[in-house]
Amino acid sequence: MANVRLEKITRRFGGVTAIEDITFEVPDGEFWVLVGPSGCGKSTIMRTIAGLESATTGNLYIGDSLVNGVPARARDVAMVFQNYALYPHMTVAENLAFGLKMRKTDSTKIRERVETVARSLNLDHLLNRKPKQLSGGQQQRVALGRAIAREPKVFLLDEPLSNLDAQLRDDTRAELKQLHHRLGITTIYVTHDQVEAMTLADKIVVLNRGRIQQIGDPQTIYGRPANRMVAAFLGNPPMNILPAIYSENGFRVNEQFIPCVPAIRDKVRPTEGQGFDLGIRPEHIRIENSQLTNNYPEKDETLHSAQLTVEVKVVEPLGRETLIRAGLAGSSSFLNIQAPANWRGRPDDRISVQLDLSQLFVFDPSAGDLLYPV
Repeated sequence: MANVRLEKITRRFGGVTAIEDITFEVPDGEFWVLVGPSGCGKSTIMRTIAGLESATTGNLYIGDSLVNGVPARARDVAMVFQNYALYPHMTVAENLAFGLKMRKTDSTKIRERVETVARSLNLDHLLNRKPKQLSGGQQQRVALGRAIAREPKVFLLDEPLSNLDAQLRDDTRAELKQLHHRLGITTIYVTHDQVEAMTLADKIVVLNRGRIQQIGDPQTIYGRPANRMVAAFLGNPPMNILPAIYSENGFRVNEQFIPCVPAIRDKVRPTEGQGFDLGIRPEHIRIENSQLTNNYPEKDETLHSAQLTVEVKVVEPLGRETLIRAGLAGSSSFLNIQAPANWRGRPDDRISVQLDLSQLFVFDPSAGDLLYPV
């Protein structure tokens, strides 16, 4: 196993810059996730680490070795792609052993490694089957097992679960986390799925348009996003972003008013007529309805709040909770709201909601930088 260090990595394809000035270090044994929207450069970074792409500028280290000019086969990394890429004419055992045979590993060692990996991934009863006889989840485990059997320094996973159905994806994600806990292999994982990023990662690298937006552990990134892009991308449902104008000691979102609490005023120092983007997560919005009081966490009456009127557009019952998408009266903005499971509203209902202003974020509307809290 080894750490992985990228120093100012840039990759250009002709006149197009895919990634720019990428710098981070994954410590030995940690599980890092690269996340971001399609086209943000995640897979380019992964392929550069694997040696399938060459950096235009910058340095890449695996362990203490500079590997810029080292071919992929000599980097001692194992990569699992979205496409499982199993050999259809080979059995599970033969697929697991393939990488070891290519390295001319002793046959006794190969057999031991295949048996060990098969047991760890619950594949030992499938060793004589061929890929077409396996489910999607089983095929994914074989692809993972083939990489693990090599005992690489670094494990690279490029959206390995995207072809699985929802339940199988959840199960395989849990298996991956348990596997990493057991093996402790340095792992870099690419996904556009924020749930995978939040649940798997020791650290998350959020990317957008080929640049790093923020690096941190999942809770830090969720609770203290560096900018509006990170805030809106991480979270399901996403953070609500409301364009507002500062006026008369508060923020006006068209016809509605949100008071400016002293902490925000002291930090941001807004001026009359200045524009801001306000952010608040769905779980920090409370529907004003006395029959639901017991279904919310106990409210701290010392906290500041703001009351808004919204019109329900979409209701999505999820069993343990109900998601609401509502239009803000007098505005083109929408709010995502998490309501208790027993809420019984319908589309076109007008309801009052309370925003917990202690959980309010303030962003620069142009650059998207976080202005409060910082």
